[in-house]
Amino acid sequence: MWPDPKNQAMADAPSAVVVGGGSTGCGVARDLARRGIDVTLVEKGNLTHGTTGRMHGLLHSGARYAVSDQESAKKCMQENRVLQDIAGHCVEMTGGLFCKRPEDSEAYFQEKLEGCADCSIPTEVLSGEAARRREPYLAGDVEKALAVPDGAIDPFRLCIANAKDAEDHGARICTHAEVTDVLVEAGEVVGVAVEHGDGPAPTAAGRAGTSERIEADVVVNATGAWAGRFGELAGVDIAVRPSKGAMTVTNVRQVDTVLNRCAPKGDADIVVPHETTCILGTTDVEVDDPEDFTEEQAEVDHLVDELSKLLPILQEARTLRSYWGVRPLYEPPEEDTADPTDITRDFFLLDHGARDDLPGLVSIVGGKLVTYRLMAEAVADRVCDKLGVRADCTTAEVPLPGSENPEVLDRAMDRFGLASPIARRSSQRLGDEAAAVLDTDQANPVVCDCEAVTRAELRHAIDRAGPDLNAVRIQTRASMGNCQGAFCCQAMANELHPDHDDATVTAAFTDLYQERFKGQRHALWGEQLSQAMLSHALHATTMNRDQDPSIDAGGATSEDIDFGAFDAGPDEGERDDGPTVTDGGTDGD
Repeated sequence: MWPDPKNQAMADAPSAVVVGGGSTGCGVARDLARRGIDVTLVEKGNLTHGTTGRMHGLLHSGARYAVSDQESAKKCMQENRVLQDIAGHCVEMTGGLFCKRPEDSEAYFQEKLEGCADCSIPTEVLSGEAARRREPYLAGDVEKALAVPDGAIDPFRLCIANAKDAEDHGARICTHAEVTDVLVEAGEVVGVAVEHGDGPAPTAAGRAGTSERIEADVVVNATGAWAGRFGELAGVDIAVRPSKGAMTVTNVRQVDTVLNRCAPKGDADIVVPHETTCILGTTDVEVDDPEDFTEEQAEVDHLVDELSKLLPILQEARTLRSYWGVRPLYEPPEEDTADPTDITRDFFLLDHGARDDLPGLVSIVGGKLVTYRLMAEAVADRVCDKLGVRADCTTAEVPLPGSENPEVLDRAMDRFGLASPIARRSSQRLGDEAAAVLDTDQANPVVCDCEAVTRAELRHAIDRAGPDLNAVRIQTRASMGNCQGAFCCQAMANELHPDHDDATVTAAFTDLYQERFKGQRHALWGEQLSQAMLSHALHATTMNRDQDPSIDAGGATSEDIDFGAFDAGPDEGERDDGPTVTDGGTDGD
């Protein structure tokens, strides 16, 4: 969790509680805090715990919706440009291609081209040969492609930057804090009741297991796919229609451009290059519960099979892990669309005072990550109007922390004694914070080789997140590379010592390793199966973690373990079978 630098001068300011620590919630907290509102954000897990942390990382140009949902497409293009300006350290402008195969409709290709023009989305038509010059692994029978300004965005870095800016303007950010009730008095929402959880990171208020009543002038429901559940606590109906989507991560970047299938709609039609990997997506299946749904191997197989028609090399690709996200789709109840792929991707602001005669509560539903800032602006405008606050939105002009000085990428290579690729990766992640983080007189070795994450970066993240190594992972990408933490989880945990006790370090280590394995369950074949078995061998046998009594004892400390009960081996001189050999046994074992 984040430290709490709350400005006491805001004690008498109008107040708001924002529920949900995804992109929209963090964006709302930032916007409101910058307008002088006393903000508390509560999130039941880490920041990005929900849908934001489980998406494919596409920075939409809007071209995907230029035929079917032009209002959404226009907003995507507008915010695409804004994010390039304010969140440069979170964005990679890869460009995108909508690729037409022989079986795809020429009429639809022309509709897409015209729709992009209607939505002011820049385009260029490429021949199949020109598209393959740009992306050599593209299928040989792709006839042509439409180039658009798609990109990739890091949702973790984006949320953290918004949360930090909110904190810098007096907001309080509480993770591992679950809302258990919506407080209603005299027919008006006046706050929320929160239970502080036992996550490994400290929270900004209260110890784990304690409850807190947080009162506010306005409560903002920014819980995404969970908005309906939150509405039930308040006694209002919010007809969110959660839709799950599977995604698979490959071990390398087979392409440097976002690839889309140019077809009206369908599953498994996009490849997004992201950092050192590619993310294959996605499926679209409506579910009843955003937390309880099946994760099927058939969905992963479908992604690889279908996308291999665009990118045949995927048939040979090594997949690192698969994961599922849940879209927070919403449409007015009277629409009643049968197919979730036909539901608009636009967002809706629900004022429950006007809608349900329950003042003090607003909900923001639907939308896309790329439009999070615009959604937050709409919420903040409504909240400020209700509270009588006159303050303009500045979030489209003021860069997020870390984005202001792109020249830091080049300077870091010269200044901080890192190999150029490591300096570039570190500086890209840290943006204009790189100088403060990397300029250290202590040893700064690389701790995560796959993602080139240095000790200084890890300690910087730990200073913010405490001993929650999954929160550290989100900030730095440590353990997210090819080995999926096999070689660095223990090194990351070691950085927690000596500031944290044995039980805390062991629990954080275990949580990180288990989270890394969870996503590999649907990728256990070929080379990745070998990688997973190597990881198991290293952790279960070499480090004895499957028999570690401190883990079996639920995080017991060394003082709690009876080491005298362990087999000490034969007495000295009892056995002499030959010289000791390199495996620790003796010759002949």
